[in-house]
Amino acid sequence: MSKKSFFERITGSIRLQDEEDEGEMLLSNKISRSSILENSRASLSENSIKESTWEQEAELAVDVYQTSGEIIMQTMVAGVLPENLSITITRDMVTIRGKREENRSINQDNYFVQELYWGSFSRVISLPEEVNPEEAEALEKHGLLIIKLPKINKNKETNLKIRSI
Repeated sequence: MSKKSFFERITGSIRLQDEEDEGEMLLSNKISRSSILENSRASLSENSIKESTWEQEAELAVDVYQTSGEIIMQTMVAGVLPENLSITITRDMVTIRGKREENRSINQDNYFVQELYWGSFSRVISLPEEVNPEEAEALEKHGLLIIKLPKINKNKETNLKIRSI
């Protein structure tokens, strides 16, 4: 079974293809009903152990495009406090990590619909060209995070002066 998508995690939905694949696998292997129940119980207890010791992170959706001199990334981080956001840049990769804190003052029984994602998220993006991390710039406007990454000009030439010692 493949890793659940961001949408599947926040809505609790499942892929129909995954259900069909599992069903076909069970039929082809002729697994007895008792072993299916044992495997389900083992899987449930294993998953609850994993979830209690490791918090799942959502994958952040991004747009990446270029201009003549920059690579620009955009992502929505509405509701994320600046101290809960981390951006790490190398010459060929950008990592964005953060956490959106949930308003815990609302009782779970009072929700009619709860679709917003709360919790940790991250995204690692490999860049199509090398950038200069020292000159990168991050701006936030109305919940939209914009990261500007200046491209490295590989054709740039510098005349080196020779000193006599």
